Amino acid sequence: MCDSRHMEQVSVLTLNVWNREGPYPARLELLRRWIHELQPDVIGLQEVVEGQTEELLEGTGMQHTWVGTELSGIAIAARWQLDDPVERQLPGAEGQQAGGIALGAHVQTPAGSLPFVCATSFYPMPFDGWKREQQMPALVDLVRDVGRQQKLPAVLVGDFNAEPESNEIRFLKGLHSIGSRGAYFCDAWQRAGTGSDGATWTERNAYSGPWGLPNRRIDYIFVAAPGVVGPGAVRSCRVVCDEEVNGVWPSDHFGVSAILSTA
Repeated sequence: MCDSRHMEQVSVLTLNVWNREGPYPARLELLRRWIHELQPDVIGLQEVVEGQTEELLEGTGMQHTWVGTELSGIAIAARWQLDDPVERQLPGAEGQQAGGIALGAHVQTPAGSLPFVCATSFYPMPFDGWKREQQMPALVDLVRDVGRQQKLPAVLVGDFNAEPESNEIRFLKGLHSIGSRGAYFCDAWQRAGTGSDGATWTERNAYSGPWGLPNRRIDYIFVAAPGVVGPGAVRSCRVVCDEEVNGVWPSDHFGVSAILSTA
């Protein structure tokens, strides 16, 4: 699809799909409904097993690339051609070889090449912040590598398992340094959300509530240093995949959708 709308903006979705856990056939139907409703141009998926991306994207015609293990992985899907996929393991702690995974690619939009990175940390608990903090410089290095000499600002999405006030997220937003390193990304929700806390992990969800963790925003769409106008400007952002049907929720996470300017 290459119409004038896509020359001026790009729709981005990020979602942790919880692999095939829970009542998966019913969840799959809900996930497909949301994708059909949102009509995203680019999607970042976390906790997705091999072959599951095809199930989720059935009938959309979207291209995709996936990395992971037999247990889980991450994927990028797009309405347009995907080039130069690159995988990077995020640093592990306490002897772990990898503490997370990131996947980058160039999305060939009608407005130019969009550098896109999807990532997740393997450390989900609030007390794991120091482990996630160590991963942020490596993640930023990947975004910079993928985004080098591309026309549009890089987009970074994923399940970071971290609240907006955490050091790891503050680092990405230019409010905290790690090891004499700094970065700056625009938080799409902070720029153009609805004004609520934007929680994506919440006790309202029957699949995440039993963990007993506080309601938190841990899923993000970031854009590399955009202005309020021009390429990368965030036009809107909302929490999605956040409704149950007959007691079934799409996932244990809610998703985040944003509209970004490409002109």
